[in-house]
Amino acid sequence: MAYITQDPAGVPAPVQIGLIGSGWMGAFHAESIARRVPGAVLAAIADPNVESAEALARSLGTAKVTPYAEDILADPGIDAVIIASPARFHSSLIAQAAAAGKHIFCEKPAGQGLDELDAALAAVESAGVHFQIGFNRRYADDFQAAKKDLAAGVAGTPQLLRSLTRDPGNGSIPNAARVPAWTIFLETLIHDFDTLNWFNEGAEPVEVYAVADALVEPDLREQGFLDTAVVTIRYSNGAIAVAEASFSALYGYDIRGEVFGSKGMVQAGRATETAARRYTAEGLSADTPRLNVELFRQAYTDELADFADAVRAQRDGVPPSSSAFTLAPGAADARRALAVALACIESVKLGAPAAVAASPVDYAEEKS
Repeated sequence: MAYITQDPAGVPAPVQIGLIGSGWMGAFHAESIARRVPGAVLAAIADPNVESAEALARSLGTAKVTPYAEDILADPGIDAVIIASPARFHSSLIAQAAAAGKHIFCEKPAGQGLDELDAALAAVESAGVHFQIGFNRRYADDFQAAKKDLAAGVAGTPQLLRSLTRDPGNGSIPNAARVPAWTIFLETLIHDFDTLNWFNEGAEPVEVYAVADALVEPDLREQGFLDTAVVTIRYSNGAIAVAEASFSALYGYDIRGEVFGSKGMVQAGRATETAARRYTAEGLSADTPRLNVELFRQAYTDELADFADAVRAQRDGVPPSSSAFTLAPGAADARRALAVALACIESVKLGAPAAVAASPVDYAEEKS
């Protein structure tokens, strides 16, 4: 028999990725790039907490560590960055990375205000770099399957939509007093807002009514802490959506989505870890996930693999792959979800419905 050989020169160079921020999600993304994303290399880690960054680098075999994001942005050998710093730095880092010609994957939210985000996205547009926001639910198998059904018209015209996030808890929330204000909208429900926007593609969110309270940690209510919320969203096509969140589900991590339409209903997500069930004298039971990196482990990996593929295609001049629907969330998706989150904050303050700010920019032709 004859072996088929490949010319090493014909193999695309791996995508060199720098990580900015080595906290919980940054560390997990670093591990994904280093161990689970073919064709990508974790080239460097930047974090003011150098000891944390060094420990992560040692565990993953990465040599370059710096306390300064600017070092990564100035490195000509790095193709792209993952921004996993605290949210208050995201827009500024997006703008700096774009100016440096780096392709960008940013954890949500992409900003904390629309003005700062618009400026950052303008820099992305001007630089022509690839931008992706970390809405990982799009990469979960069941959410993708639901989206395919919706794109094929299985549910017909969307009329009622629902998305929920219930974080695992034990009846109290550790370090709740240190949770930044409005986190439930800006960093938790923002995932649900993207899911609803994605499921109701072609329509724009126009108005929200949000109710939120501290039901798990009522002693922190006067400090402005919120751990429970329900949001109603009206869309331009007449559809009505409901998003809800809690920071303490005793039974585990619970993420679900649903679209009810003129022809039927499509659902995604489940509260159990697997389809396995136990039937014993104690009753019916099933295992439930307790961490986001357990429930969405493959989705977190696949979103970064998609990002690396897109960077490689743009860097090497290869045409991007086509799909029946948009999977990778880009600039328009980042802004649309943030606009809903900010409208929710306004609604809670007013105790009344609030309008969702329309985008001043047409991102229809964005690279995603």
